[in-house]
Amino acid sequence: MEASVPLYRCEDLRVFEAQAMTHDAIDAYALMGRAAAASFASLKRHWPTARRLCVACGPGNNGGDGFVLARLARMAGMWVEVVTVGDEPQVEPARRAYAHWRESGGCEHRFQIGEALPQADVIVDALLGIGMSRAPSGALAALIDAINAASAPVLALDVPSGLAADSGHALGVAVQAARTVSFIAHKRGLFTGRGRVLAGEVELATLDVPIETRHSRSPSALRWRAGKLREILLPRARDAHKGRHGRVLAIGGDQGYGGAIRLCAEAALRTGAGLVSVATRAEHVAPLLTARPEAMSQSVEDAGALRALAEPADVLALGPGLGRSEWSRQMFDTAIESQVPAVIDADGLNLLADAARPLNASVLTPHPGEAARLLCCDVASIEADRFAAAQALVQRFDAVVVLKGVGTIVAAPDETPVVIGAGNPGMASGGMGDVLTGVIAALWAQGLPAYTAACAGALLHSMAADAAAREGGERGLLASDLFPHLHRLANP
Repeated sequence: MEASVPLYRCEDLRVFEAQAMTHDAIDAYALMGRAAAASFASLKRHWPTARRLCVACGPGNNGGDGFVLARLARMAGMWVEVVTVGDEPQVEPARRAYAHWRESGGCEHRFQIGEALPQADVIVDALLGIGMSRAPSGALAALIDAINAASAPVLALDVPSGLAADSGHALGVAVQAARTVSFIAHKRGLFTGRGRVLAGEVELATLDVPIETRHSRSPSALRWRAGKLREILLPRARDAHKGRHGRVLAIGGDQGYGGAIRLCAEAALRTGAGLVSVATRAEHVAPLLTARPEAMSQSVEDAGALRALAEPADVLALGPGLGRSEWSRQMFDTAIESQVPAVIDADGLNLLADAARPLNASVLTPHPGEAARLLCCDVASIEADRFAAAQALVQRFDAVVVLKGVGTIVAAPDETPVVIGAGNPGMASGGMGDVLTGVIAALWAQGLPAYTAACAGALLHSMAADAAAREGGERGLLASDLFPHLHRLANP
């Protein structure tokens, strides 16, 4: 399994297809046949007892893939019902695929709004490919609704119909697939936002297009998976001491929010920071020292006290439980003025949104709501194109950005964005962001470059959450459940 998987935009895929046909002498219809054969093989692997198929075919080349798959399934002795919308295909090679389907004895049923799909063991979605540019409507939208209403699992060819393959956004109704077979190269929208939900499990069928062709353009993004940590988090030297592994100062915990800063500080410790200090309200010092004595907690009530603590720090973890009081603003302003590199989260981001200012070296870790406040837009605009939103934040603040959510995206100036290939719905609970802040701050303080620390930290955090969910389930997962797994996974 590749540790770093290249992801591409639709325009790249069109170039790859053209190069395959021109330079690699692969006929367009042969490429369609390979796509259908790979998809049918996947169907047989994952649903080996399936005997009845419903194949929904659109008028374009994605529909052509469906007609070829339907013919292969019929030749294999399966019962196949093909459902279409609109006229028969008018473009090559889909028209050729349709003709061969008819010549083999196959027929199709034109879908009517309001009807249900025939009973099937598996439904194949071959309605819309990567060329979709607007929301499905009319009979096409009704057919997508009917596919989603059926009880059978769905295999999507290339992308789930209705999904924008570049952004991962559903323009309107979209097919909910159990599995998607992605052709030639991975599309970046399948791995973030709604794309990660709608695509189900994603597998790649290269269609035997040479690797030189498939890598002839730089990827639009990279998807990092578990093996990447082994490349980054190397064993420590035998003569290591705490001074070599960074000093993190966690700043936050206004009145009533001591738990957030404690989670952040412990995460930094569990991820290997040499020394972790906490600047917080007086009321939280004793509980913090009792719960985690390794974190050097101090009461800080004015700018002078914070400046003294910040001076020896390598990285600040700024924002968990910080609040938005006058004390909060004083702590935030003093931290930014200190020029110490900072991971900024939670109320640190809200205070930044209230009064944007130039930042020193910083990593921002917003969820979509915080990103919307920072960009003065709404959450729907962020989720409509998470890649564009991450880049807009990078440009506005000249910082590394970790846009959290389904398929977290990490972006930075002059860097290829990274999509995190881990994480689960159990992470939608209070305190998870506080832990992430501590993880990234610790890795940065230990000497990793800011962008690498952000990418590795987001991956480590999500992997720890996955490990914790495997033990006890996703529902009820607590941020503190990650700590033993952080410790283990930070030593790959």
